[in-house]
Amino acid sequence: MKTIICKDYDEMSKKAAEIITKQVKEKPDSVLGLATGSTPIGLYKCLIEEHKENGLDFSKVKTVNLDEYVGLGEKDDQSYIYFMRDNLFNHINIKKENTHVPESNKEDLKLDTEKYNKLLDDIGTRDIQVLGIGVNGHIAFNEPDDKLNLRTSIVDLTEETIEVNSRFFEKKEDVPTKAISMGLEDIFDAKCIILLANGKSKKEAIDKILNGKFVDTNFPASLLHLHPNVVLIVDEEAYNG
Repeated sequence: MKTIICKDYDEMSKKAAEIITKQVKEKPDSVLGLATGSTPIGLYKCLIEEHKENGLDFSKVKTVNLDEYVGLGEKDDQSYIYFMRDNLFNHINIKKENTHVPESNKEDLKLDTEKYNKLLDDIGTRDIQVLGIGVNGHIAFNEPDDKLNLRTSIVDLTEETIEVNSRFFEKKEDVPTKAISMGLEDIFDAKCIILLANGKSKKEAIDKILNGKFVDTNFPASLLHLHPNVVLIVDEEAYNG
């Protein structure tokens, strides 16, 4: 695992954007795995700037996202498809049909996971997968547990994750308790994984990744040590606390 320590959030975002920009320039039809949440917003702003000011071309790029809340449709401003359009897709020249976020409307959860697994198989290996990390070490919505899903599945969110994510909702009770999420095999099916972390709240998780002696499904991010090409980009607060 390669570690890049940046001064602050802005520098972290720019460094991640440089890697993705280089990838898209060298391979215009790149397949990118994307993440949501507050951490990658700066990255997406940098990519939008690169597109508008320097002509970075996304017209042949395909994207797949890690996860989505169960039951939130594309018009719900807390859904991840809404997030991706608002923070990236609507501001670059990517084709709508080339962007993919899992869907789950509660009617047939098994079918929803099967559809996304088939999509991932059809699209194939991603060139880059962007990840954030939860304070409890979750990646995507793969929460700490004695066993973890390999493929896209419906997962129950932990109380800790619900509490953390409640800041995006009017009240905690509005936070969905289930999500559809890529599994570990899906996440690992990328040539390069970029793991982003910033802020003091992520210090403990980053310390466990860098100094832990074991891989442990009760700290899912530790399994990233098994992937051959992970780039951890952190700001000084997440690194030093």
